[in-house]
Amino acid sequence: MLELRKIMLVFGLLLLILQTAACVERFCSFTQSDPCYAALGHKLNLQMVNASKYKLTIIKRIDNTDDAACRVRNDTKRANECDLYINRPEVKIINGTVMINPVKREDSGDFRIQFNNPDGTETSQDLQVNVEAPVGSVEVSVICSSNQMRSVSCSSEGDQLLYSWTLNGETLMDENRNIYLEEGTEGEITCTVKNHVSKRQKTVSTEDCSVTSSSLTTSNWVSHSSMLVIYLMILFALLGGFHIYIHTQVRKERRSKPDDEEI
Repeated sequence: MLELRKIMLVFGLLLLILQTAACVERFCSFTQSDPCYAALGHKLNLQMVNASKYKLTIIKRIDNTDDAACRVRNDTKRANECDLYINRPEVKIINGTVMINPVKREDSGDFRIQFNNPDGTETSQDLQVNVEAPVGSVEVSVICSSNQMRSVSCSSEGDQLLYSWTLNGETLMDENRNIYLEEGTEGEITCTVKNHVSKRQKTVSTEDCSVTSSSLTTSNWVSHSSMLVIYLMILFALLGGFHIYIHTQVRKERRSKPDDEEI
């Protein structure tokens, strides 16, 4: 039974690895002067001051006017005084840090914290929070035109995307989604896409160029299919090992039974 549990544990871990996406965790502080950028759907750690020493109020401001607020006492949101994060159980305050996981669009805006100093004076700190969707998968297509010029296009999903290119490791000045290469240009071309919260890239060979993008599409399909085949091979290997184990155990049990007495 112990071996069976090990096999099932490995199988579960494999499925978890295949399904889990990387988390884009961000860290900001009310003491910073630059805007804070948070990744949509991911985690934001928003450092305040020591909430165990001060009575804090977090305020969201719209057009320089106080809107929703949340009072914090002893690192705890006061349930009846927290309109800012109402019905948001995923928002927690631990050791003076507001932890939001996952971040929503509504978490963007201008925020202010107010707290009373030991001498009775009041201090406030402001922070602008911008929420951006992380960069998605990057796709690059290379197409040859009739005049032998090569058109290279890069695309992705996300907010406030910036594009950059390198050819055989050398940086190209063009920062557009589409660039053009002269006849005879060969090598590895890389498109890097980034915003304030994440960055991704993809490299293709200019030798894959064709009059239409069908060959590249086929190549991408084959690449995805190859990965699927690898995953299936691992899965079948685990299932095969499990089957062999069960078969071996059954044979052992049969051998361990005493022979029937002769009549």
